[in-house]
Amino acid sequence: MKWGRNALAKGRTRSVSLGLERMTDATKPKTLHYKRSHFVTQLPLDYLYSPSHFWLARQGGDVWRVGLTKFASRMLGDLVDYKLDLEPGAEVSTGQIMGWVEGFKAISDLYCVVDGKFVGGHPDLKQRIAVVNKDPYGLGWIYEGRGRPDVKCMEVQAYRELLDRTIDRILEKQKGEA
Repeated sequence: MKWGRNALAKGRTRSVSLGLERMTDATKPKTLHYKRSHFVTQLPLDYLYSPSHFWLARQGGDVWRVGLTKFASRMLGDLVDYKLDLEPGAEVSTGQIMGWVEGFKAISDLYCVVDGKFVGGHPDLKQRIAVVNKDPYGLGWIYEGRGRPDVKCMEVQAYRELLDRTIDRILEKQKGEA
């Protein structure tokens, strides 16, 4: 069934399903359109962002859902595997290595961006790791933590400026190599 603008205006919603989760168009966060060079994304307005390109979304109280930004997932390439080395309830601190993620382009450590306790990893992610690339700000979350976000985390406008500087450095480096 096709869903057009009129169907959504009449109150119907499309839904995306992954395992036990369900997100409708009506529940998706409001976003800021971002474009620089050939990189385009929609940055959720209510999320926090780390300098290491993780996003944090408050789930209620002091629980934060954490994932890789679209920029981070693009730098890694299509994700193929990941592992978290912590048990739920473990004490965590910002900057702590929690595990790793592997993409076709690179392998990277996964860092903690919450001071407090590790709540747990995404229960369906091992079987469907590609969702991190397809829906990085929604169903593609990686873990949840309880506590305080890293003090270096920033709101969307500051992250936008960080992306501008980061992409400009990449473009300058590519220009120098040409």
